[in-house]
Amino acid sequence: MTLTELRYIVALHQTQHFGKAAEKCFVSQPTLSVAIKKLEESLDVVLFERSRQQVRATSIGEKIIQQAQLVLEQASVIADIASIGKDPLGSTFSVGAIFTIGPYLFPQLVPQLRKIATHMPLFIEENYTAVLREKLRNGELDAIIVALPFDEPDVVTKPLYQEDFVIALPQQHALNRYNSLSSKQLNEESVLLLGAGHCFREQVLAACPNLNKQHSGVIEGSSLETLKYMVASGLGISILPASAAQLAEGHDDGPYTVKPFTQNSPNRKVAVAWRASFPRPQAIEALCDAIKHCHLALH
Repeated sequence: MTLTELRYIVALHQTQHFGKAAEKCFVSQPTLSVAIKKLEESLDVVLFERSRQQVRATSIGEKIIQQAQLVLEQASVIADIASIGKDPLGSTFSVGAIFTIGPYLFPQLVPQLRKIATHMPLFIEENYTAVLREKLRNGELDAIIVALPFDEPDVVTKPLYQEDFVIALPQQHALNRYNSLSSKQLNEESVLLLGAGHCFREQVLAACPNLNKQHSGVIEGSSLETLKYMVASGLGISILPASAAQLAEGHDDGPYTVKPFTQNSPNRKVAVAWRASFPRPQAIEALCDAIKHCHLALH
């Protein structure tokens, strides 16, 4: 069997039409038909049920086609490795970040990375940790930036920085008279939190466990930016990562004020993760170097 024959059966399975499959493979229909028939004879199995109305894979055909897709994916990896070997910083680098990191890191990261790897095309994405994890595993993303802990088989993580949490208050809030606040002082407040699915929400509730007992006083938002607008509107207070707060501690000219925690400030550790088999360590090094040059308000 050949890779070409495997491409033909995958295309036929996807299109369920000999003519369309031939067009997709840029060959004539007879060429594709003869090649698939030859493969069936070689394997001594029928891969497709053929009728005037449709072409459908047999049960054994579906299993063989599934394996053929894996073989073709691995063959493309070989070509990628060869191309990367010529210029590891010349191919597209795909980076993902969780929603509570991406908006505040990417605007600085992109220009910094362009300085370091001038000719490396960059693709960026923001998503939930669970989605980024899956995309990293299946190769859709080359590296992801997440909050620790992050455990995944055959995936390497490297800590990047530690970020304190801060408290955002409406301008006229009574707690503004304090220079810093303890988690206990927040227990009776209407606290604005991210919705379920955000790891930052769980980190906040772990740092301030009593908030979880005050469900009636908790309001949820879809993003940190939404929470900030809600705080500015006087709907409640919120806990933010320092890079998202944007205001200096005690600043009173903005739409809301920011206060640090009194002591033992809760924080998160941010790391980059990539597959152990990823063949471009130079790209990972360039990413980490670029992040070091980003000026985040990490307190």
